[in-house]
Formats: sequence, structure tokens, C-alpha cells
Amino acid sequence: MADSVIDTDSTFEISVIVPTFNGESRLPDLFKSFQKFIIPPSFRWEIIVIDNNSGDRTADVVRSWQDSWTTCPLRYGFEPCQGAAYARWKGIDLAQGRYVIFVDDDNVLAPHWITAAWKFAQTHPNAGAIAGPVVGDYETPPPENFEQIEKFLAVRDYPDYDNQPCLFAPQNLQLPPSAALLVDRLRWLNSVPRQQLLTGKTPQFLLQGDDYEPLLYLHKHGWEIWFNPELVSYHKIPQWRLTQKYLTQLARGCGLATYALRLINAPRSQHRYLAFKTSLGSLKRLLVKGIEWAIASGALKRVIAIEIVFLWGTFESPIFYHRKIRKKSPPQIVEAKMQQQYKAGD
Repeated sequence: MADSVIDTDSTFEISVIVPTFNGESRLPDLFKSFQKFIIPPSFRWEIIVIDNNSGDRTADVVRSWQDSWTTCPLRYGFEPCQGAAYARWKGIDLAQGRYVIFVDDDNVLAPHWITAAWKFAQTHPNAGAIAGPVVGDYETPPPENFEQIEKFLAVRDYPDYDNQPCLFAPQNLQLPPSAALLVDRLRWLNSVPRQQLLTGKTPQFLLQGDDYEPLLYLHKHGWEIWFNPELVSYHKIPQWRLTQKYLTQLARGCGLATYALRLINAPRSQHRYLAFKTSLGSLKRLLVKGIEWAIASGALKRVIAIEIVFLWGTFESPIFYHRKIRKKSPPQIVEAKMQQQYKAGD
């Protein structure tokens, strides 16, 4: 199925971009949720599904919905390079909206999300990106104390923000996931490098940080990252994503990306200091968590074990960066090497 094209003179207020990998079973529910959006008739928007080298019937599903879709332009794009970062860039290139909304194929936006985000962007002219709370929609109830680690599944409540609009703190890596995120397309194009250090998890390697990296570059160029409590979305989480094995791999991938992310807004003179600070800080927290794990039991012990894996990955992240990420050229080759290294370490 070829990439959908549209008249280059056409413009939209919003382009909704849906990166998907093997989304055949998830896309229908997502499209149904789009039909529930509360949008004025005069509002111009489009939807672009980016097929990230799927091996199922994703393209056929999109085609079948295109045949009867009347809500707005529904387009299809194909990105052969595996990884969400590549899929997002493909969507940015195809989009013709002033703003882009990234939506994961297992996320559902509240019906007013698009218009509320658009209005918020109009009143915050320095915003580079805007996000809101992400509520976990679990297929089965998560174990007790799971709220301590649900951030690894892109579930975010932000209680410290007291349900008020406020700025995220990129300097502390306090940033939203890209599961439901509005970005200024022109500011993205002028701020975010096309070859990111972190390209996203693949079926073989769950390296994280790919959604934080563009936001850190937006911040580096002076644009603000905003939290808006009105922008509620729901992340559908199947039972298999609650398994200890999957969560362990995910937490490790988050930890390994830490040092690379911290370098983005740091001057070169601070790189060695940041490496020392990252590893030493993680080591201190590891000692505390190790004591907590020793006296815990049941579900809490398993939750703390996931936190320990994350901290150990953070401790390793400076070495991982210099050995595997820094030499990234071309990206596909290095990602394959990372996959081999990870498998060898299992």
C-alpha cells in the first residue's frame, strides 16, 4: 500500500499521527474513538497512520476504514526502519497541520482532547509541546503497589501539579511520554535532529528515551513543554505487559537511556561530571532499594525488583552510551548491535 498523498496547498490546524507496529487488532478501536471527538465543523484536521514495518494486516485495516471514512482525511504512510522515532519523523514529513498530535495505537483520547489542546496552544505561544494525564486502562487489575512503576508503561498522573496547568521540568527529565502529545510541527522541524540517538524499542530490544529526546531538543531551543490537566487520555494495557519479564526489560531500557538524555542539554565540559553523578546517584539509590527489597514480601518485593533493574540500567548508562549509542552511524546497524549485546547478556 503506497503512502497517501494530498494536495500540497491543503493546510490543517491539526495532524493526528498514529505510529503503529502490528496494529491490526488495535486500530479499529482507535478509529472508533476518533469518531467520538467533539470538533467544530469548520475545524480542519487529518489523521495519518504510520505503519512501522508491520508484519500483519495493518495496511489492509487502514484501507478498509478509508473506504467509509468521512470524518476527515485519513491517510497512510509506511516507515521501514523499525523504531518509534523513525515512525514519528515519517508522520512529521507527511503532515500538513500547524500542530501534530502523536497518538499511540493503544491510546484513547478524551473526546475534547484535540480542541482543548488546540485552544491551549493558541494561548501559550512559546509552547513546543503539550500533554496531559495518561490513565491506565488495564485488562486485568495490576498488583498492589504497582503505581510505583506504572510510569514505565507511560501511565502518568502528575499529582505534584495539583491539577493545574504548569511547565514540565526537562532539566530534571520530568517530561511526558509521547503516547498522547501535541507538538508544534515547525518548531520540531527546526529543533529535532533527524537521526536521534534513541530510536525506540523494537520487538528485540526495549531501549527507551525516544519520546523524551525530541522534547529535550525543543527545550534546548527555548520552547516550553506544558502540562494541561484537561488533556486526559487512556492507555490500554493488556495482561501480558504486566508480566515480570516484560517489565524487567522495559525498566532496563529506561535506565540505559538516562545518561544519553542528560547530555542533550549539558555543555561538553560537564559530560564527565554527569557520568560520575549519574552512576554514583544510582548506586546510592540502589543501596536503599536493596534494603527495601530485602524486607519486603509478595507483590511489593516484585515491584521493588523492577525499580532495582531500572536503577542498575541507569548506573550502567554512561558506559552503555559510550560503547553503543555514541558511535551510532548508521542507526540501523548500531541498533542491531545493541540487540545482539542485550541478547548475549540475558
